[in-house]
Amino acid sequence: MACKIGIGYDIHRLAEGRKLFLGGVEIPYIKGLLGHSDGDALLHAICDALLGAMCYGDIGELFPDTDAAYCGISSTELLKKVLLIVEGKGYIIGNVDTVVIAEQPRLEPFKDRIAQTIAATLNIERHKISVKAKTNEGLGELGKEEAIAAWASVLLEQR
Repeated sequence: MACKIGIGYDIHRLAEGRKLFLGGVEIPYIKGLLGHSDGDALLHAICDALLGAMCYGDIGELFPDTDAAYCGISSTELLKKVLLIVEGKGYIIGNVDTVVIAEQPRLEPFKDRIAQTIAATLNIERHKISVKAKTNEGLGELGKEEAIAAWASVLLEQR
């Protein structure tokens, strides 16, 4: 069976007056992620990991921030569109491993719900999704609570 792997990364600045979405879940917080879409850095990283595994470019190429059609769009919808590409090329998702880097809010209480939401969006079993939350130990823009970043890796298996 042929396999492909991909990695993805995304970072978004935190801003007042925005809702915070991570992994398709709204997280109660005083700020949200700034972006053309809903700014969900975790789902964007997963999209890029999937697109990278398929050698299909990146999320910015596929869904440019210059296209009004994607203004305010739910990143869950973007992930569903990327999944159609993966499936259309004859691949299924073996697993998804992710890391979210945020000083605040603390994400531990939301990790399972995030993993369940990602699994449902990708039509795969919950046990194939790993969500880890880390801080940046006060260092850089992440540590100063100016931004949230996410990394994702995926394994794709040929059907």
